[in-house]
Amino acid sequence: MSPRSDTGLRQSVVLHEGPGTRNHSNNYRDSLVYGTLPSSRRAERTVCMKRILIIEDDRDIVELVRYNLANEGFQVSAAFDGGTGLNTLKKTPPDLLLLDLMLPKLSGLEICREIRRDDSLNRLPILMLTARGEEADRVVGLEMGADDYVTKPFSPRELLARVKALLRRAAPPTDSPRVIEVGKLAIDPASYRVSHSGKAVPLSTLEFRLLYYLASRPNRVFTRDQLLDAVWGTDRFVTPRSVDVYVRRLREKIEADPENPSHLKTVRGAGYLFETRAA
Repeated sequence: MSPRSDTGLRQSVVLHEGPGTRNHSNNYRDSLVYGTLPSSRRAERTVCMKRILIIEDDRDIVELVRYNLANEGFQVSAAFDGGTGLNTLKKTPPDLLLLDLMLPKLSGLEICREIRRDDSLNRLPILMLTARGEEADRVVGLEMGADDYVTKPFSPRELLARVKALLRRAAPPTDSPRVIEVGKLAIDPASYRVSHSGKAVPLSTLEFRLLYYLASRPNRVFTRDQLLDAVWGTDRFVTPRSVDVYVRRLREKIEADPENPSHLKTVRGAGYLFETRAA
């Protein structure tokens, strides 16, 4: 097989999970010719290498994902059950977590919940892997704290694009924008920290970005698509429905009465705004 055909084969592999998949999972390994990057290419990619943890119980999927991410210069480690995975990321927090939804010992949703409760981990980008494609399942994942999701079957190329997009969004700002103080709420973009009445409010990176974008442009209405472009970027993979989920999560964290918010207001038929007039 020529190098060109080998490369095409690796890029075209699609992962599947469902009835009978375990019997065929070795096809992933059998259809791939695992190799190593040329040393010069590898040396270039080890600069500022990002660490990714995969928590997934299917070892063949882990092997395939690890291979493709390592080829792009990422340092990849893995855990094969929820309990071990949670202990691993608490001991050595990665730069990004790839998390399966259905896991032995501890589910992916429970891990998400634990991460977002932990002040030292709550900004960790989480990309959820799930065989459940229904919108309700995806929304539950986002509500529990996932930043994005990939529905099985998926291609390694799509997974890689989403990993890179999440890491770009998690990068700290290069400038020093101003701290926003509205009533009892303080938003510091330099440290990605939010406090209410002097008490820290734990937010994920995307939650913070959405809140800061709205708060830095007060009393202006933005549509869901505008917010997706501004906060998630043009390389986004989430849908406008995701904005609703994030706004609901923010209200639960910063509003005294999430059902009657003082700041994060909905303008029916238009979008959302951050109101300061009542502060």
